[in-house]
Amino acid sequence: MPELITGRNAVREMLRAGRSLNKILLAENAGGPVISEILALARARQVPVQRVPRFVLDKLAANHQGVIGERAARDYVELEQLLALSRQGERLPFLVMLDGVQDPQNLGAIMRSAEAAGAHGIILPRRRGVGLTPAVDRASAGASAFLPVARVTNLARCLEELQGAGLWAIGADPRGETLVFAADFSLPLVLVLGGEGQGLSRLVREKCDFLVRLPMFGRVNSLNVSAAAAILFYEVVRQRHLVPGKFSPEPK
Repeated sequence: MPELITGRNAVREMLRAGRSLNKILLAENAGGPVISEILALARARQVPVQRVPRFVLDKLAANHQGVIGERAARDYVELEQLLALSRQGERLPFLVMLDGVQDPQNLGAIMRSAEAAGAHGIILPRRRGVGLTPAVDRASAGASAFLPVARVTNLARCLEELQGAGLWAIGADPRGETLVFAADFSLPLVLVLGGEGQGLSRLVREKCDFLVRLPMFGRVNSLNVSAAAAILFYEVVRQRHLVPGKFSPEPK
């Protein structure tokens, strides 16, 4: 279960302090000056607000006063910070963007593989995807403590910003024109993976510089997103180890 912040004043103070919240649940009939302030702060902090029937809140907590905040397991970073971190050291930028991954187990597994493969950080959407919850922390086996995570409002615009900063956007899609093992991952890149079932959304797919696919020889036509992610991450590692100066030596 995520950590819940209950009550109007408690949620307002979390927002005022700039603490990371995954979302805010607000009773449909909740109103008044404090609620208006919470809505304004949430808008400024780009925290999603979901109006729900009061009985939904009653099931989650007592004395909620019509407001419950879902606290992130740890704070997010800004996209600019993530980009700056990716430019430190000798390794070329290697970011991972997830378009609509809903399952905390999948996000945790992806973070574990990404951290092990040397990715600089993860980019998540503010909506349409799971955030940093305790379940994600557990599934990452500790990797989430070391891997910075940014959340953005619009993934397509984020890709444009990263491309403008010199990164290549490479999307993983079953309809991709290039086999994974024939693609060039020795570039500064953001690797884009779609969510369970739906894959990449249309706008995100169109913003990618090119799309890659995994060869499938069996009767199933896709892999779990965390399994596909691990394969892709280590293809990046394999290629960058073959290009002198583009990936640091494996630690002893």
